[in-house]
Formats: sequence, structure tokens, C-alpha cells
Amino acid sequence: MIAHLRGRILEKHPNRIIVEVNGVGYDVSVPLSTFYGLSEPGGEIALRIHTHVREDALALYGFASLLEQELFERLIGVSGIGPKLALAVLSGIEPLELVQAIERGDLARLTAIPGVGKKTSERLVLELKDRLPRVRPAAVAVGGEPQAPALRDDLLSALTNLGYHRPLAEKAVESALRAAGPDAGFERTLKQALRELAK
Repeated sequence: MIAHLRGRILEKHPNRIIVEVNGVGYDVSVPLSTFYGLSEPGGEIALRIHTHVREDALALYGFASLLEQELFERLIGVSGIGPKLALAVLSGIEPLELVQAIERGDLARLTAIPGVGKKTSERLVLELKDRLPRVRPAAVAVGGEPQAPALRDDLLSALTNLGYHRPLAEKAVESALRAAGPDAGFERTLKQALRELAK
């Protein structure tokens, strides 16, 4: 099993990167919470890895922090939640906020995550409330922010990867860019776009 990768970023897309390690390119799915802190292609990277094996596929999921990895592994242990939905959950809410929402049984906050309905929220609270990792708030490193046209493209790509239809995503991105301002950066603007979509 692959548990850790250290190498160079060959390609970078929201939710997916290719990491080159000694001439081999590894296709790694990542949540947006990890994507935020990545350097540009060509930059160095180190990721914690969860190797997911099925009969027909072997998939790698990468995380910048132990907390993200532990939450992912607990999420896929919940009935009805596979790796794709677990990534969507981590992409739609900050890890610490997710822990707090589950501990409080905050169904409204959980159902605001794209792809998570009322029944899934109830299962998350029921099955994970007493099995969450112990956490302390910590600073989250954020990489350099892209310029406006690139930012718009990254936001659209992120939202369509999360399953939103392009016309809806475009409207949300435009509203978010206006509301958050040109200097807000990817993370804040994406959160604003997700809020627009949840209205």
C-alpha cells in the first residue's frame, strides 16, 4: 500500500493532481482543502496517501494533513459514503468546521455541503459523533493566489468537479467574485460561491 508520496507536481487541477516521483507519475485525487495549499506545477509536494483498492480499480487519495486523512477514512466507513462523496464533503467544508458540525449535530450545516442530503447528514452525526479525531485549531497554509481570469477558471472547474451544472456554476462564480472582491483569493471566493449555490 502507498502511504506517502514526495515529489514534484506535474499537473494540477481542483480535486486531482499528478505527482512525479522518480520518473513515475501518480494520479492522486485530493479535496479542495488540500488543493488550496499546493504550489504551482513544477513545485515540490509531500502528501499523505490513502490507497483505495476495489476489484476493478486502485485509486490514490492525497491529503496535506493527518486530520484530512483521518476524516476521509472515517467518512468512507459510513454506510452509503464512498471515496468520491467523502472528497466532496471535505471540499465543501473546512476539516475543523466538519468536526464541529458533526459534534454539535448541526444538520443544517451538513446538508449545505454539495451532495449531502438530510439522510446522509443524519448518518454522519449518528455514526461519527463519538469516532472523530481529536483536534486543535491550527493555521492552514494557503499558497499564492491566482489572478482573476485564472481564478474564475479554477472556481468553475472546482464547482463542475463537485457536480454542479456549468450554467449554475458560472452564475455562482460571478456573484461570488462580486461579493468577495478581486483580492479575496481562491479559498474565500469558492466558499462564497458555495454559499450562493446553497441559497
